[in-house]
Amino acid sequence: MTAAIIAEGITKEFREGQETLRILRGISLEVSQGEIVAIEGPSGSGKTTFISILGCLLGATSGHVQVAGKDVNPKKPSRLADIRRQHLGFVFQQFNLFPSLTAQENVEYALNLKGIVGAEARKEAGELLDRVGLEDRKHFLPRDMSGGQKQRIAIARALCGKPDVILADEPTASLDSVVAEQVLTLFQKLAREDGRALLIVTHDSKVRRITDRVARIEAGLLAA
Repeated sequence: MTAAIIAEGITKEFREGQETLRILRGISLEVSQGEIVAIEGPSGSGKTTFISILGCLLGATSGHVQVAGKDVNPKKPSRLADIRRQHLGFVFQQFNLFPSLTAQENVEYALNLKGIVGAEARKEAGELLDRVGLEDRKHFLPRDMSGGQKQRIAIARALCGKPDVILADEPTASLDSVVAEQVLTLFQKLAREDGRALLIVTHDSKVRRITDRVARIEAGLLAA
């Protein structure tokens, strides 16, 4: 099966005064198309830093990342932006929706950033909202929707442009257990149907139900 994302020997260091903090200490991970992987570990272990590097939001100190067959060069910001736009979708714990835009408009805006505009964007946004079960909520503002419905908008937005990889950071943390189960089932369905790689950073043991495997990070290292 073709690799959707490859990370080799990833390290990350930050300077804090005279001290160098080593957050990641050499992590290697390969995720195939259609595979669902949970990334677990205690707070402060480096999970979010790692997924930020995979998502071209943060550069590694050393190591190599490849997304959809394309080499990631952290010294070329424009290339990082191109890879994010063409190959990656993101889902966050806090939804990150624009409060003054409807569900439809939030998804259309994400499509616009990927170069899809006008009637094509309106059509695709509507289809994506249908896929995540929000057929009757397209013209609602986020303030008039539940947490689960807002996360479904975020998932629809992550699907914009048909990305090869979806990265989700604690996507169920703000949801009650019933809604979290519904969102996880939706994640699984979409990943399987579309053959997308899905990486989920989580503390939620329920996520394991939909995953093919678990990668655990402890003290900046991938646990055996």
